[in-house]
Amino acid sequence: MSSQPRTRPERPPPTYEDFRRSDEYHNSFLIGNDAVLDAAQNHSKEGGLPDIAVSAAQGKLLNLLAKSISAKRILEVGTLGGYSTIWLARALPDSGSLTTLELEEAHAKIARENLANAGLADKVDVIVGPAADTIKTLEPNPPFDLVFIDADKPGNLVYFTESKRLVRKGGVIIVDNVVRRGNVANTEYTDPSIEGVRALLKAIQGDKEVEATTIGTVGEKGYDGFLYAIKN
Repeated sequence: MSSQPRTRPERPPPTYEDFRRSDEYHNSFLIGNDAVLDAAQNHSKEGGLPDIAVSAAQGKLLNLLAKSISAKRILEVGTLGGYSTIWLARALPDSGSLTTLELEEAHAKIARENLANAGLADKVDVIVGPAADTIKTLEPNPPFDLVFIDADKPGNLVYFTESKRLVRKGGVIIVDNVVRRGNVANTEYTDPSIEGVRALLKAIQGDKEVEATTIGTVGEKGYDGFLYAIKN
C-alpha cells in the first residue's frame, strides 16, 4: 500500500467577501446587535459622511483595549460621525472623559447627535478645527491614558509627536490605517497617505520614547492594519 504523503488541494486566495463573512460570523457570537451603534451608522450615512469609520470588530477591540488599561482620559484624532468615539467612551468609568478632534463642523454636528443618542454627551468634548493645530493647544494635565489617531494620514507624524507629549508613561497610542492594502511596503507606489505612514514609521525607528508594532488586519473594511505604541 502506497504511503505517499497527503497534500491539501490548493485553495484560491481569500477575497473581500471571505473577510466580510468572517467578521459577520464572529461578530454574531461576540458583539451582536446594538441599536445605538446601528443608529449612529445610519445617521452618519444619511448625513452624507463617507463610510470610513472603524468596523464593529475594530470598535470592540478599541473598547477592550481602553478597558484593559483602565483608561480614564482618552484622546481621539478624527471624529467623523462618532462611531469609534462611542466605542471608546463606553469603556470609560463614570468619572472618565474623552476629547475628540474633528476638522469639519458638519461631521462634528452629526457626531454630537450620535453621542447624545448614546447617552455619552456629558463624557465627550468634540473640538472642531484642524487637528494639527488643535492638538498643540491641549495640555497633559492630567495626561491621557490612550490616544486613537484616525485622521488624515499626511498628518500622522504631527499627531503622533503631540500624542507622545500628551500621554502618560505606559500610555497607549494607536494609529489606524497604516498598512493600506500592503501599499505602504510597496516602494514603487506612492500617494500622500502612503507617505504620511512612511514618515511616521521612519520617525519611530530608533525612537527611545516609545515601543511600537504594526498589526495587519483583514475584515469587512478590507486589508489594512494599525500601529500600537506604548510610551516608555
